[in-house]
Amino acid sequence: MGANPQVYSLDDDASEVLRGLTSRPKQLPPKLFYDAAGSILFELITEQPEYYLTSTEQSIFERYAAEMVCAAGNSANIIELGAGSAKKTMLILRAAANIHSPITFTPIDVSSFALELAHQRVRSELPEVVVAPLVLDYTRHAPSLAQTPGQRLVLYIGSSIGNFEPMAASGVLRHLRSSLKPGDALLLGTDMRKPSNILLPAYDDQAGVTARFNLNILARLNRELEANFDLERFVHRAIWNKRDSRIEMHLESIGSQRVRIRSLDTTIDFAPGETIHTENSYKFSPAMIEALALNSGFALEQNWSDERGWFTVTLLRA
Repeated sequence: MGANPQVYSLDDDASEVLRGLTSRPKQLPPKLFYDAAGSILFELITEQPEYYLTSTEQSIFERYAAEMVCAAGNSANIIELGAGSAKKTMLILRAAANIHSPITFTPIDVSSFALELAHQRVRSELPEVVVAPLVLDYTRHAPSLAQTPGQRLVLYIGSSIGNFEPMAASGVLRHLRSSLKPGDALLLGTDMRKPSNILLPAYDDQAGVTARFNLNILARLNRELEANFDLERFVHRAIWNKRDSRIEMHLESIGSQRVRIRSLDTTIDFAPGETIHTENSYKFSPAMIEALALNSGFALEQNWSDERGWFTVTLLRA
């Protein structure tokens, strides 16, 4: 990978798993999706015809990447939070590489597998870009951005900020803001509110890839925490919560069951129909984006959207 970062494992979050599964309602943090199998499944999700988010955001970058880079200040230091395989990021890196040389790209993710894919992609397509991947949970541990010389452009795209409740989302961005210098920029991708008949299929595709992705979190608990979840006794549920403007993903228990998690020395009981809440995906309005910027200490400078207004990329300034 060109670096030897710390390895992120489920052991780092064992207490969070225990707390989540013994709470009411039960819940697990979505970062646990992204082991090697989960990262592969997520890439498959982005290729499903119902999952408009990736293709829509990609179209915005295809049209405006050069304009975004110029508006951000032509930074030679590009950092991406929750980078995944960096497929869309290549458009920003190409635009930046046309202006600066060398470009330094720091992808940050909890999945070392996804970062390896990102490194291979950049090395193959833009060998002149210096890649310094970092395996890190940026929501808990601040990346060492202050040590990066020069002006920086941070990418937080894919509407990943939508996985957090509003107060927590502001906290994540405030934490990021504290590690930036005046003049640094952030490109924030946000999925916008739209009818439920468009939203729900994106999180419950006909091929069942999202269901496999959701259930994989239980497979990971089985493997890494010595649990005995029976994946055939849980089903994937996607719900549109209009009041809170979010899609919710749940795993619903089929009947009564008891699960042993040996590494946590605990047993978890499930009632029929009881769920584990695994993810929120908030959908934004322009007013919500403005409030998020204001509450996190950023100045909102400019935004770009697709023709349907389904997705927005916003330039925020530290």
